[in-house]
Amino acid sequence: MTYIAKDDYFDPDKIDAAVIGIASELNAHDSGRHKHQKAQLLYAPSGCMSIRTDSTQSLLPPTMAAWIPPNVLHSVMIRNTVAYRSIYFDPNKFKNLPNELIIMNISPLLKEVIERISYWPWDMHWSNQKNITAVFFEEFQNASHENLTLVEPSDPRFQPYIDQWNIGKSKPPLMKKFALEIGITEKTIGRIFMKETGMSYQDWRQQWRLHRSIELLTNGRNVNETADELDFSSPSAFIEFFKKYLRKTPNQYL
Repeated sequence: MTYIAKDDYFDPDKIDAAVIGIASELNAHDSGRHKHQKAQLLYAPSGCMSIRTDSTQSLLPPTMAAWIPPNVLHSVMIRNTVAYRSIYFDPNKFKNLPNELIIMNISPLLKEVIERISYWPWDMHWSNQKNITAVFFEEFQNASHENLTLVEPSDPRFQPYIDQWNIGKSKPPLMKKFALEIGITEKTIGRIFMKETGMSYQDWRQQWRLHRSIELLTNGRNVNETADELDFSSPSAFIEFFKKYLRKTPNQYL
């Protein structure tokens, strides 16, 4: 069994295998906070996912995958429909696995390898797995990393707002409006964001808008709709914003 329905029970730590792959189609899914004893490679060839750890949020459009080390608390949020692929690696059977969260670009070959592993039987003998697993790790090691991870402030006064932003109920407002909403000064907001995220509130807000724009575009919104939803003055202003950070237009990027 490799294809998992949304409500099927699955625990990779209860399966004694060096490599386990699963595939599924998921819609509007929140995994809740959890962790695995195995390392995980998470990828969606279509659709968009976001991963939250204790202090970060990372975006996974179809061009990227995430490496999640063993025993890292995380949750996966899916707003629309995604083709879900996940591969688990037993750390007792592989040496020197990365011990940090990695967001990487996916090459055409790595995409095909992930697809193959995601569908192979869980009881496949290691002798039939080892060659394709070796190709996976070679491509994995050569993959370039992408900075689509946003550090979230830990100050509890911000958490209710960030939770609403992350589920799409609202979006980060301009600094002056946010200060009025939360009841603290702009200077205090700026100081806390710089201390806890390494960014000013204004820069953090721009990064959040970039992440959200990629998610909207991946899920089928066009440039005009995305620009309007994220309060850009015009579609051309949004395109220039997008190019500033990613060096490509939205159409070139996706």
